[in-house]
Amino acid sequence: MLWFLICVGLLLAGYFVYGKIIEKIFKINPARATPAHHMADGVDYVPMSKKKIWLIQLLNIAGTGPIFGPILGALYGPVAMLWIVFGCIFAGAVHDYFCGMLSIRNKGANIPFLAGKYLGAPAKHFMNVLAILLLLLVGVVFVASPASLLTNITTEVMSSGSVGAGAVNEESGVSSGTILVIWTSVIFIYYLLATLVPIDKIIGRIYPLFGALLLFMTVGMLFGLFFEGIPLFRSVGMDVDFGTFLQNLHPKDLPIWPLLFITIACGAISGFHATQTPLMARCTQNENEGRFIFYGAMIGEGVIALIWCMVGLSFYESSEAMNAAIAAGTPSKVVYDSAIGMLGVFGGILAVLGVVVLPITSGDTAFRAARLLIADFFKLEQRSLPKRLLIAIPLFAIGFVVSKIDFQILWRYFGWANQTTATVMLWVAAAYLYRYAKFHWVATIPAVFMTAVCTTFLFNAQIGFGLDYELSVYLGLASSAIAIVAFFGLIRPIAIGDPDSETQS
Repeated sequence: MLWFLICVGLLLAGYFVYGKIIEKIFKINPARATPAHHMADGVDYVPMSKKKIWLIQLLNIAGTGPIFGPILGALYGPVAMLWIVFGCIFAGAVHDYFCGMLSIRNKGANIPFLAGKYLGAPAKHFMNVLAILLLLLVGVVFVASPASLLTNITTEVMSSGSVGAGAVNEESGVSSGTILVIWTSVIFIYYLLATLVPIDKIIGRIYPLFGALLLFMTVGMLFGLFFEGIPLFRSVGMDVDFGTFLQNLHPKDLPIWPLLFITIACGAISGFHATQTPLMARCTQNENEGRFIFYGAMIGEGVIALIWCMVGLSFYESSEAMNAAIAAGTPSKVVYDSAIGMLGVFGGILAVLGVVVLPITSGDTAFRAARLLIADFFKLEQRSLPKRLLIAIPLFAIGFVVSKIDFQILWRYFGWANQTTATVMLWVAAAYLYRYAKFHWVATIPAVFMTAVCTTFLFNAQIGFGLDYELSVYLGLASSAIAIVAFFGLIRPIAIGDPDSETQS
């Protein structure tokens, strides 16, 4: 618990210290008009208060990633906590801040546009495909996971008081499979509505309620950890020193590099955020709000990730026991069992509802962002409902078909696509800073690191090339070296000042 408190303290210090450094490097211009004002359309460009935007940003970016990812990452041991802390401060929050601020400076532009402007046309075309694929995977994954959790709650309520996921009300004759289909359909319908209507009509109004559930979940599980949690994997014991943090406790002895950095995406660094952040950049009223909204929301997600990582490390007797629970019912079973076990049936159900809020509030904006990306690519205006339907209906039809794929396979592809998108966004930020003679290493170093992570995973994983592990590591490092040589060889500094920072009339 002491290590947990230290980690939370480091995250908060990161916001106030490193976040301020990043803001100074970027050089905000409070006098510059933001797209929320000079491009207001009543649908996607809608001025909102910074507190509301922060809450929406947090709910947008914090899907099941900062819960399922840290739970799966906890299988490796406490080293997962180190990645959450340092990844969040020096990579994830930096990634989100530059994505948001560059979007504001470029009329609320999305990640493919930014990639094209600062890295070149090939990067734009690559990101158009990758971002839409990622958003589709996110939308589908974030239908399956909340539907599973809601099915667990429903069968619990309908059952005769027995605690356990997947129970069935024998008297009603309703199976858990039927309940799952019903909840999946309900979530899809909500996503369709949230994708079509103006952003302040549904998302802006119900997110405060969702935020209350999120707050209860966070505080409730933190309370459970303090008063009901058990020592770090009983087999390890209570004496946890720094050496313990570096031990690999994975029951299948899977390598920490690069799998841990792919497994824990949201909560450390996530490319999905690059697809969501422009949505809030279009609603931000002043550049001086950027650090609070973009960097701050990522720090908030890091705290949530730490809590669920600690749940994984402390609720089960061993990493083998937790792995068995995951195998029996995906990480959603860990969420359900730990919430019920720590907070009782009523409190546990409320906590699970708080967890359900996260994927739902990311899935709806994932499909919305996909609609906007496709609209930008084909240059289709989105003020009229028929034009929005023209994109939304085929998009949801494809999502429904993809949802039939096995969840574990979907998560693997999501993980790689997610971190690859983050890597490209970091290179975009690095290119912007380097072009205008700003201290680019704050983005370049994490970009090089994530390039090694993603390429090593692609070379080694079965969903990739399936090469030998040691060879994959060397190829990953070589890929990073090639990337940084290409970066300095192809990106040219610009002698004049940054035109994007100039005050708009």
